[in-house]
Amino acid sequence: MDDVTDQKGVARAAPRASATFDEYTLSEIRRAATTGIYDIRGAGAKRALPHFDDLLFLGASISRYPLEGYREKCGTDVILGDRFASKPLELKIPITIAGMSFGSLSGQAKEALGRGANAAGTSTTTGDGGMTVEERGHSKQLVYQYLPSRYGMNPDDLRKADAIEIVVGQGAKPGGGGMLLGQKITERVAGMRSLPVGIDQRSACRHPDWTGPDDLEIKILELREITNWEKPIFVKIGGSRPYYDTALAVKSGADVIVLDGMQGGTAATQNVFIEHVGLPTLGCIRPAVKALQELDMHRKVQLIVSGGIRNGADVAKALALGADAVSVGTAALVALGDNDPRWESDYQALGSTAGAYDAWHEGRDPAGITTQDPKLASRLDPVVAGKRLANYLGVMTLEAQTIARACGKNHVHNLEPEDLCALTVESAAMAQVPLAGTAWVPGTPLG
Repeated sequence: MDDVTDQKGVARAAPRASATFDEYTLSEIRRAATTGIYDIRGAGAKRALPHFDDLLFLGASISRYPLEGYREKCGTDVILGDRFASKPLELKIPITIAGMSFGSLSGQAKEALGRGANAAGTSTTTGDGGMTVEERGHSKQLVYQYLPSRYGMNPDDLRKADAIEIVVGQGAKPGGGGMLLGQKITERVAGMRSLPVGIDQRSACRHPDWTGPDDLEIKILELREITNWEKPIFVKIGGSRPYYDTALAVKSGADVIVLDGMQGGTAATQNVFIEHVGLPTLGCIRPAVKALQELDMHRKVQLIVSGGIRNGADVAKALALGADAVSVGTAALVALGDNDPRWESDYQALGSTAGAYDAWHEGRDPAGITTQDPKLASRLDPVVAGKRLANYLGVMTLEAQTIARACGKNHVHNLEPEDLCALTVESAAMAQVPLAGTAWVPGTPLG
């Protein structure tokens, strides 16, 4: 900025904005001082964090032999939950749909998720609040979430599911409970959750049935008995202490670990939680893999990574770091049509903008996805939206295959840390791969 002249005609340096008290921070202080309440929003962390973009693949050349284009097979299938379950999930692609509740999402959106996942040959997940007929009816493989709230939980739906996911935590709010504002609690939502209509709901932050891993083991055995040992049992943990949480979940008897980093979304919680609690997804994977390896359970207990997965490169990088599959939530909603610029004027009327994801929790989504308003929800055609999701999942899979072939791998699960380098010291330390152009992994001796 150019120099400025004061009232006496003296040239002075232009005013300098503070990096600590930037305009957003100042506006938040003013908002808090005016309203006396903390900010609530949906989605995941918006701050810049080390992420998969900070990693690059080392394609094959002379020292490695690539596969030839689309002529040589590169597998993408994955089996989830074959440790103890008699009927594990057999998926065509290593990309699943994360748990997003009916209540947070419209019935049309739940149907579209089921349709898209089914067409792509993968699974979808119920989220909090119970199982809907729309999702069960259009999902060949449906994972039923069992949360601390136990909203909508009943043995009949447990048996109807193809797998059960015990949610201990979410990446957007590890240690915290979920929220659903009253305007989204319609008669149907209230009936499924045994709640009063129109009253704000906050889910518990911990399960009432246990206080530690020994109790969790008992609960897993109880769920296995209810479902005749057929259904895989997933345990979902928010990224905060992934090494210990993964080890304890394995020792408690989990078939699959779902690890959610802080870029993972949520329907609604405190903004301070989303931005200041948890670990970046990139910093979660290697400690979890280390725990599995030390227990001799890597690839025996499958690891699903979620939180900010956007494209096939992200998928391939997560698999190379040791995951068996990934899960997408925010990206799946965008694929359905959420935050589409064609609704920009409607988002502007809400005081937001397309792509900001600020209005998820308020139930006024112009795209008809994160709402219970019948008029808005009717804007979403679940058949068309389901096809869009299937297209997106297909593209992600092709991208991951393309990268795997370039690295000389005939299955995406054969990707490994050796295929990666990092652009920054931080990402190299988190992913435990060499800094680009060197053989140095931060934390190990030089030379």
